[in-house]
Amino acid sequence: MKKQEERLKRILSYETVNQIFDALDEGIIIVDRDYNILFYNKTLTRIEGLESNSVIGKKLLDVFPSLTPEESTIYQVIKSAKPIFNRYQTYLNYKGKEIRTVNSTIPIIENGQVLGALEISRDVSELYDLSQKVLELQQKLIGRKPRSANIGLRYTFDSIIGRSQKIRELVSLLKKVAGTTSSVLIYGETGTGKELFAQSIHSESPRRNKPFIAQNCAALPETLLESLLFGTTRGSFTGAEDKPGLFEQADGGTLLLDEINCMGLSLQSKLLRVLQEGVVRRIGATYDIPVDVRIIATTNERPSELLKSGRLRNDLFYRLSVIYVEIPPLRERLEDIEDLVMHFIEKYNEKFKKNVKGVDRQVLSLFKEYPWPGNVRELEHVIEGVMNYVDEGYISLSDLKYLSFGSFKNYVEHKAERPSTVKSRVDEYEKDLIINALKSTGGNITKAAQLLGIKRQALQYRLRKYGIDKKLFS
Repeated sequence: MKKQEERLKRILSYETVNQIFDALDEGIIIVDRDYNILFYNKTLTRIEGLESNSVIGKKLLDVFPSLTPEESTIYQVIKSAKPIFNRYQTYLNYKGKEIRTVNSTIPIIENGQVLGALEISRDVSELYDLSQKVLELQQKLIGRKPRSANIGLRYTFDSIIGRSQKIRELVSLLKKVAGTTSSVLIYGETGTGKELFAQSIHSESPRRNKPFIAQNCAALPETLLESLLFGTTRGSFTGAEDKPGLFEQADGGTLLLDEINCMGLSLQSKLLRVLQEGVVRRIGATYDIPVDVRIIATTNERPSELLKSGRLRNDLFYRLSVIYVEIPPLRERLEDIEDLVMHFIEKYNEKFKKNVKGVDRQVLSLFKEYPWPGNVRELEHVIEGVMNYVDEGYISLSDLKYLSFGSFKNYVEHKAERPSTVKSRVDEYEKDLIINALKSTGGNITKAAQLLGIKRQALQYRLRKYGIDKKLFS
């Protein structure tokens, strides 16, 4: 271990470390315990507009006079000796330029003493400006006639394609749910169409002529998401103005919180208050604003796993999941594939001015064999890709070879390498039996082996042989 440390010290000279830090997309600043700036990389120069030779050696607050010791993450970390992660910060440099970053700040400790701090900064200024433009546009929409607030609303229950029992039962349930005001939590793998179902609920509801606003919780840092959801008051932080958040803008309508599993725990507690009390408080405000908003939340991870790992609050889960639904993955609704294929062909016939009539039997058979890890979205991308170069008639297996992306192309190539023989057909039949057994047991290897009448080790061998991922069925 000591030899490795010595070799690392020889390699990592100051010049080498400097080169590494300058190559990063994140800004790096190192400050000693007296708050003198020791290092300032080129990315920070781009973000803040300051040259490193003009700031190194200076006191931190001399370079950033708008910050106070209480506001500075570096001051807090050096004082507490505890790191701070993903903290949103707004400040002015000494040239008056406003900077918006998300910072992670780590104390530098040796022999129990804090020697300084290293801060990693990610510039979110453009992202913030974009979100403010979205807020302003949504705010303008509120004053117009009610239907204009739903300009982005595209789907109804008629948009849901599928004749499978699972889909028919799900649509029947959600049509009943649409008439209430209860919160809805939707779980579905990526690409299953969670927003399609959420929009359909709103379109069927008495709130259909009120706003429907969707916000992806994974798209923004938590502090920025908080200001977007709850709104701001003038002076609550540098540059803040009086602006309503999405809760206020969705008043009377529906707010879709997509990928709720990416929302931080502190923000989850504030969301819980809105659900419990029906009021929202803007950042920096001392008063509450009543709101009447129906919440629909979606997650691409099973809630049981989120609760187990502590990434979703139990109390919030119970509030959100008054109505809880799971959208089946495409591999569990194979009877819908033919309808979906024709739907997408008709869509891209109109869009691309083509005259494709469908897919041949071999292609349809292959579509029903493939596990579709990307679900309906992946199927649509495959159809769109093929129809870029097929003008008319039926799509054949030979047309699929020009696709240039992902696991589907690999699957097609693998099938092409294996001519249809008695053995290959037996293998395909055996593979289908294994897949059906895994489906019925939720991916449990032991139970699936018992169902098939073979040993667990024999089943594991066949999973490797056929390239079957048991996780797809759990």
